[in-house]
Amino acid sequence: MTTPQNPNERSEVTFRFLAEPAAVNFGGKVHGGSLMKWIDEVAYACAATWSGRYCVTVSVGNIRFRRPILVGNLVELRARIVATGRTSMHIHVSVHAGDPKWGELRQTTDCLMVFVAVDESNHPVGIPSFEPKTDEQKALAKYAMDVKAALDAIVELKPENVAS
Repeated sequence: MTTPQNPNERSEVTFRFLAEPAAVNFGGKVHGGSLMKWIDEVAYACAATWSGRYCVTVSVGNIRFRRPILVGNLVELRARIVATGRTSMHIHVSVHAGDPKWGELRQTTDCLMVFVAVDESNHPVGIPSFEPKTDEQKALAKYAMDVKAALDAIVELKPENVAS
């Protein structure tokens, strides 16, 4: 596989696989921790593809588990750049799953993540700018900035005597 050269083609990554028994919790559904690992992996792939650099996770925000994923389900994780800063990338991840025999996947989870591209010394480095063009891209960019503002406000509420 080669990395797409067109910037628009580099702004999105999709993973597809079957949920295996090793990922299941005691309730018979995919463990939330397994799902969060998959989300981090697809978002990292998206960030690294966009920036051409090693990237680190800065934050995960607004994750919402809407419905369970069952063992044997086809799982599709879609990560896409929705906004960029000088060194940071805001990535929306949506997760869909369902029985592969039915052909219909339903949304199970989504969240926003922020990654920063770093150099060999783990110092932030500049990245290409993402410009939303479609109405959907513009709406997701606004959503990402609104969530960032809300998370920044929450951090301000944290009492000083709470462990950092």
